[in-house]
Amino acid sequence: MSNSAETTSKRPLRVAIVGAGPAGVYAADILTKSNEVKGGDFEVSIDLFEAYPAPYGLIRYGVAPDHPRIKGIVNALHKVLDRGDIRFLGNVTYGRDLTLHDFRAFYDAVIFSTGAIKDAELDIPGIELEGSFGGADFVSWYDGHPDVPRDWPLEAKEIAVIGNGNVALDVARMLVKHADDLLVTEIPDNVYQALKNSPVTDVHVFGRRGPAQVKFTPLELRELSHARDVDIVLYPEDFEFDEASDEAIRSNNQIRTMVNTLTNWLVEEHAEAEEPSSRRLHLHFLHSPVEIHGTPGDAAHPGKVTGIKFERMQLDGTGNVKGTGEYLDYPVQAVYRAIGYHGSPLDELEYDARRGVIPNEGGRVLDAEGNPVPGIYATGWIKRGPVGLIGHTKGDALETIGFLLEDRLSLPPAQNPDPQAIIDLLEERGIAYTTWEGWIKLDAHELALGAEWSASGDDYGVARERIKVVPREDMVKISRD
Repeated sequence: MSNSAETTSKRPLRVAIVGAGPAGVYAADILTKSNEVKGGDFEVSIDLFEAYPAPYGLIRYGVAPDHPRIKGIVNALHKVLDRGDIRFLGNVTYGRDLTLHDFRAFYDAVIFSTGAIKDAELDIPGIELEGSFGGADFVSWYDGHPDVPRDWPLEAKEIAVIGNGNVALDVARMLVKHADDLLVTEIPDNVYQALKNSPVTDVHVFGRRGPAQVKFTPLELRELSHARDVDIVLYPEDFEFDEASDEAIRSNNQIRTMVNTLTNWLVEEHAEAEEPSSRRLHLHFLHSPVEIHGTPGDAAHPGKVTGIKFERMQLDGTGNVKGTGEYLDYPVQAVYRAIGYHGSPLDELEYDARRGVIPNEGGRVLDAEGNPVPGIYATGWIKRGPVGLIGHTKGDALETIGFLLEDRLSLPPAQNPDPQAIIDLLEERGIAYTTWEGWIKLDAHELALGAEWSASGDDYGVARERIKVVPREDMVKISRD
C-alpha cells in the first residue's frame, strides 16, 4: 500500500468541489452514494465551495425565472444539500480567497465545476455598438446576479436576438413578455420595474439554419405560445427542408415535435388574429448575421444600433447551410447575441481558450504536457463545454467521480485534512463565508418578501412566492446574522 493510501485509509478522504451549481452538487451526491463509500471501503468528507453567497449556480443565475422546470431541479438539489453530509461554503472565490495551493493543503482531491458564464463571441462589424448585448449578461441581470449592475437599458422598440437555442428563446421571451405576467416568478423588483417600462413591440429571433436544425427543446418552444398579448409571427419562405431535414424529422421525435409545432403556428397565422396583440415575437430561420448598423461614433463613444444585416442562407442537403448572396436588413435598436456560453480560465490550471474548457481526459485535469494532474478533476461545462441540458451533467459527473475513485489510493494526501482547518483559514483571512444554514435563512427571507408583497394590498391579484435578494452584501448579512 502506498503512503497516500495508508494516510487516507485512517481518515475520511477530503474532497473539495469548486462550484455549487448542478454539476457540483451532482458530483458530490454521486461520490457519497458510490458503492465504495456505501460499502464501507472508505469514508469521504466533502466541502462544496461557491463564489456566490447562495447555492445552485446556473439554476439561480442562468435560467429564465419563468422556466417551468426550475422548481423541480431546485427541490432535487436542495434535498441533496439538506442531508447534512456535504458542507456548503459560499461567498468564497477561487483564485482570490483561496488558491490551488490552499486547496492542495487541505484536500486530497479537488473537483472544478465552475461552469461557463460568458457569452461566446460574435465577430461581425458593429458588435461593439451601444445597444449590442451579450445574452448571458442579460440573463445575469434579469436573474438578479449580485455582481452585475442593477440597471439595464430597455429602450428599444424593435430587438434582434441572434441564436436558435434555449437561451435565445429565454432572452426573447423575457424581452417580449409583459412584466406583470412575471410577478409570479422570483424576479427582483428592479427587473420588474425595468421590464414594466420597456417600450418593446417586436422581438425577432434569428437562426442560421432551418426549422429542423434548431437547438430548442419542445418545452421551451411551447412556452412561447403561453405569453399573453404576444403574437408569434413566422415566415413561409423560412420553412425549407432538405434530405437531412426530412430524415431528422422521420427519425427524431423531438425534432418532429418542434417542426410540427412551428408549422402549425405558421398555418394558424397568429399574427392575423381579429385583435392583433400589442407585441410580436418573430421567428426567422436561414439568416446569418453579417453586420450591425449604427449611428456614427468613435472609439470613446460608439454609435447606437439602428439595424442589422443578414445573408439569406439555404440548406445544402446535409442539414448545413450555404450563403445565397441575398442580403436582408432589419431596423432594430438593440441586438442580443445568444449563440452560446464560454468558460473562463482558472488560476494555475491549463485552459483551452478556443473551447473555453480546462483540458482533461474524462474529468482528469491535464497539465501543459497533456499529463493528468494528480488529485485535480473537472466536471460540467468547464469540463466538456456548454452543451447539453442540465440533466446531462449527471452522466458527466458519474464519469469524473469514477476516475477519482479509481485514483483514490494514489492521491497526494492533504497536509492538514482536519475539516476545521479550512474554516480557520477563511476566518483568519476575513472571508465572510456563508453556510447551508445561512442559505436556509436567506431562502426564508426571500419567501417572506414574497408573502409581504402579496399581502400589501396591491391591485395585481397575484400571489408572489418569493422575491430574490440581489445585493451581495445583503445576501451575506442575512445569511450570517
